[in-house]
Amino acid sequence: MSTDAAGGDDDLKERVTNFLRRNFPQIQMHGGSAAIQHLDRESGEVTIMLGGACSGCGISPMTIQAIKSRMVKEIPEIEMVHAETGMGGGGGQEGGMSPSFPGEESGEEAETDEGPQAPF
Repeated sequence: MSTDAAGGDDDLKERVTNFLRRNFPQIQMHGGSAAIQHLDRESGEVTIMLGGACSGCGISPMTIQAIKSRMVKEIPEIEMVHAETGMGGGGGQEGGMSPSFPGEESGEEAETDEGPQAPF
């Protein structure tokens, strides 16, 4: 790998890190964290791990969706964002914890409630 490519990777990693710092002070205030797990400049893919209070948090799927949509808009080299909470579901509900919200009831009535907004 050339020095220029390594420098580009470092620059991209720095921009992703700065994106996480800028966009998630509310998550940090609630005991959550976000860190880069893997970054592939060639494919434009990045994997972010949400930890701390984000693991098992009911609104972590919304947080993950916000990361995915905002990062690809703000950082042109990033084409695909994978984000996980460490709960085995990869941010979705397959195999991980299902998100739940205070006051939510099971059944058809719960489907009409839009739920809480993402914390940022």
